[in-house]
This record gives sequence, C-alpha cells and structure tokens, in this order.
Amino acid sequence: MRELLYLKDENIKDFIEQIFYVYRETYSDPKKVLKKYSFGSAHHRVIILVERNNGITISGLLNKLKITKQSLNRILKDLIKNNSIIIKKGEIDSRQRHIFLNEKGKKIFNEIFTEQKKKIYNALKNSDSDSVLKFKKVLNKIINE
Repeated sequence: MRELLYLKDENIKDFIEQIFYVYRETYSDPKKVLKKYSFGSAHHRVIILVERNNGITISGLLNKLKITKQSLNRILKDLIKNNSIIIKKGEIDSRQRHIFLNEKGKKIFNEIFTEQKKKIYNALKNSDSDSVLKFKKVLNKIINE
C-alpha cells in the first residue's frame, strides 16, 4: 500500500507542477535562439518534429502537433519565408507534401538543441541508468495514455 502513495492527488499535483518546471527550463534557453530568427514556440515545435521525422507529411505533422491546418500553414509559411524548410510533393502520391529541414533549418535546430542539451545532459549524467530508463518509460506512458 505504501508504494501507491504517489497516486494520491497531492502527489499527482506535484508531478504536474514539476512537469511544468521542466518544460519551462528546457524551453526558456532556446527562446534567445528563436528570437534571433523571429520565431516562437510553435515554430520550435515544428522544427523539432521535422528534424526528428525527416520527410514527415503535412497530415502526419498535424497529427503529432494536434493543431489546425490553418495554424500549421501560418508556421510553415514563416519557415519557408525564412528559408528553413523545404516542402516536396510525394513521389508515390503527389497529393502528399513532405517537409524537410534544409541547411539553415538544421542550423537553427542545432542551435536550439545545444541550448536544451546542457540541462538535460547534466541531469541524465548525474542519474543512474535504471532511473533514466524508468523515467523514460513513465514519460512514454504519459504521452501514450
């Protein structure tokens, strides 16, 4: 019974608060980089997902972001205007459009990643491997619930 104390409402509220702080800390450093390119957090999310899912389709990106097509189009227009992404028609289905980071987009991603990596790297380095693996499992369960 003692091991289930973390399921009490107060403990869950603490986890939610900690998730907020983790988000704040890992996304505050890249703001300087984003500002340099006149981008915001929505652009950041798109850049991350395109880098991690090279050639993702517009519909695939919409599913991952859970935003409207109109919102995504505004962000993509900014990224195209800034020359950070390229969009290609699908080779198999020409109705599909695939998104790729170009060299400038990759440079922006790497600048952001370098800022975010510092805190995360240190936290992981100062944790035992079992804790890191269990933490990742919990994160995946939260994402996939």
